[in-house]
Amino acid sequence: MQTALLVILALLCGFFAWQSARQRRAIATLRDDCRELQTEEEGVFDFLRGLGEAFGGGAEHRQLHRLIVESAARILKAHGGALYLVDRSGDSLTPAFISRSCAPLVKIPDHIRQQAAANPVAMESYLRLQSIQPGEGALARVWKEGGARLFTFADAELTGLTNEGQQTTSALVGCLTYREKILGVLAVVNGPMSSIFGFEDLIVFRAIAEQSGFALFTEAVYLEAGEKRRLDSDLRTAREIQSILLPSSAPEIAGYEIGGLNIPARYVSGDYFDYIRIDEHRWGIAIADVSGKGIPAALITGMCRSVLRVAATESISPTAVLQQVNRRLYPDIKEDMFISMLYLVINTRNNEIQIARAGHDSPLLFRADGREVTQINPPGLAVGIDSGGVFDRVLREETVRLESGDGILLYTDGVTEALDRHDTEFGSVRLTQAVQANADKGAATTVRTIADDLREFAGNAPQHDDITLIFIRKS
Repeated sequence: MQTALLVILALLCGFFAWQSARQRRAIATLRDDCRELQTEEEGVFDFLRGLGEAFGGGAEHRQLHRLIVESAARILKAHGGALYLVDRSGDSLTPAFISRSCAPLVKIPDHIRQQAAANPVAMESYLRLQSIQPGEGALARVWKEGGARLFTFADAELTGLTNEGQQTTSALVGCLTYREKILGVLAVVNGPMSSIFGFEDLIVFRAIAEQSGFALFTEAVYLEAGEKRRLDSDLRTAREIQSILLPSSAPEIAGYEIGGLNIPARYVSGDYFDYIRIDEHRWGIAIADVSGKGIPAALITGMCRSVLRVAATESISPTAVLQQVNRRLYPDIKEDMFISMLYLVINTRNNEIQIARAGHDSPLLFRADGREVTQINPPGLAVGIDSGGVFDRVLREETVRLESGDGILLYTDGVTEALDRHDTEFGSVRLTQAVQANADKGAATTVRTIADDLREFAGNAPQHDDITLIFIRKS
């Protein structure tokens, strides 16, 4: 009986000792798992902190791409990694960064293998230049299907992706997206000397891929903002240059007052006006409107100015000047562009004004006696539409003589076509009334007041077209 009790006691002691050892092993395992989880969490937090520092320090995009790949590989203890981005067309993936130790994720042609045997740089160059098309392996599959996947050597997508000393035995591949926009694909790979990735690695990788997608989206926003700042700076410079090309003040012409202004709808204007001294008794005045807006139209105005200034010195006839301008500009103007233009010459000796109109808005003639306003309508075709045969036949000039107090208003269609918030046009009737109400106040005051009337009429409605006004008044 006593012996039996001793045996039972020994068995119980052995059991408790075994149980205690088992518990100690379980606790040790839990501690190891906890440390491993803590290490992974610290790695992910370090990754996020690194992304924040990269943006805060103004890192270049290649530094950010390197950070994403190397951090993902370090956290997951991977052999290497690669980042591919969707190209501008959205039709392929292009390499952004591939770590040197990354096993190939694309099939290597035999001739590249042969070249790499003699020159290892050949392989590296090929991988960094080779884009991926839909249907080409694991990266392409995840790119099109989305999400993140674990691939092993048993998957067809990894079969055959080998290189001298390198073989992909497992890979984690994730599609990088943000706000439903696909930005690229991230991959980390292990070779034969490393363990195969598991489900726990895939969970961590998904978190990295999610943050990487956000980082790439933020980078794109920063780049776009930086590009916009550079573009705004270039446009401000262009506007300053164009302002130099336009007259800074009106000329003093004996017996006449001149007032002119230009209000661009954007940074630069597609309208152009100029004052050109021809000789002691003659002044040329031009106004033009290039079809379209923005930079292309502004470039054409610069060409127009150069050609006009040369042509104005070769003839005192407005018709001959516009014919010369058309012949010189026609070969360089695209088919979908043209220039409406008006050119007149003031002769202070006989007080005659010769006017030629190449498809431009008809100027308004104000007569102080009776306060009537009429249009001056010499025929003409816009510059750049015809090489010269039709243009020269159609173009005619008209001569008017101004008496004291009379005036001529030149303007572009941005004046009459200005819209209010109800999409109602300012129109020729309001413009006529504005001339009648202000012509006695002097040339400069007249154009400023008309411009104020336009602003008041438009209210908060945006300006859709450039505005140019010139008023010529006989003293």
